[in-house]
Amino acid sequence: MSHFVVPNHIVVGKGVLNEAAPLLKEMGRKAFIVTGRHIAVSDMMKKLTALLDEEGIGYVIFNGITGEPDDVMINNGVKMLKESDCDFIIGIGGGSPLDSAKAIAAMAVNDGSIADFSGKEITGEILPLVAIPTTAGTGSEATKYTVITDSKKQIKMLLKGDVLVPKLAIVDSEFTVDAPKSVTAATGLDALTHAVEAYTSKKAFSMTDTLAVSAVKRIMKYLPIAYKEPDNAEAREQMSIAALEAGICINNSSVTIVHGMSRPIGAFFHVPHGMSNAMLLKECLSFAVSGAYEKFANLGRATGIADNDDSDSAAAEKFIDSLQNICDVCEIPTLEKYGIDRDEYYSRIPKMAIDAVASGSPANTVKTVTEDDCIEIYKKLYA
Repeated sequence: MSHFVVPNHIVVGKGVLNEAAPLLKEMGRKAFIVTGRHIAVSDMMKKLTALLDEEGIGYVIFNGITGEPDDVMINNGVKMLKESDCDFIIGIGGGSPLDSAKAIAAMAVNDGSIADFSGKEITGEILPLVAIPTTAGTGSEATKYTVITDSKKQIKMLLKGDVLVPKLAIVDSEFTVDAPKSVTAATGLDALTHAVEAYTSKKAFSMTDTLAVSAVKRIMKYLPIAYKEPDNAEAREQMSIAALEAGICINNSSVTIVHGMSRPIGAFFHVPHGMSNAMLLKECLSFAVSGAYEKFANLGRATGIADNDDSDSAAAEKFIDSLQNICDVCEIPTLEKYGIDRDEYYSRIPKMAIDAVASGSPANTVKTVTEDDCIEIYKKLYA
């Protein structure tokens, strides 16, 4: 039997923020809002704070999340939280502020360094969490995970625990309309990676399979539209739903080889998480496909990329090829075009392979993944 974990409450749709007001009042009397500098001065923040004012909920804004979060940012947030008299936390923004809100909530009630909790199960009571995503991709609003960079060791630490699942997820697709095209692409492909990996993971089961296939179908159809037509409300709403579905999936059946190999690239070369996933998507899943032809074939047929008459292997390969096509549509650059120096990249490959396997994610792949396999994939990726 598999354990299925989701937020206590999910409010999802276009313009649904105000509908969440009664649930926000149940969270507490004063909110510690975790966000980045851009969102802190945005219309989205104005809508949120106006709602809090209307409901008589106090708040303090911490806007110290810049780029992908590291332990220094989290420590600064924890310090400010402890001085604020806040009794619940709202994370608003992309995956970085949402992940940071979780880490701040956890470290506010635990002694020691955040590195002490890397890879360990976090338990015990933490402050109630509300997650409001402004991108359609990370799914952090529905997961028990947070990824924080160790600034000294240059590794991405995975913190996990059911207590990190937000009590309330407010998924308002109107909040994603202002996302730059590059962010729409990277986060959307992150969600696609979540859905495909969750569906083909060793830990997949019936409930995650249903949501994963639904997410893949939505993303393959609507991500190119959202990328080319940023104001398309239907595409934005469908992508927000897909990202939520995919987030629920990885929360319950986990990720596999792509995420394991993506984190070291992000840590060493500061490539945004969704983009590094997209860069790896075709090569990693081309490696994994032979371990799960039937599942990849199902995705090919469900999305209309493959025909019912195709063999499983043929349908699976068609689906894998389509992953490169959607990355091309979204203009995902190669490592070289992104500006990563070839010699420095190759010098990092042995350590990246060690870190990838050590992350544990590749072990969920339906095909055994070794450090040597990762080395070869990293080399192909640059070539």
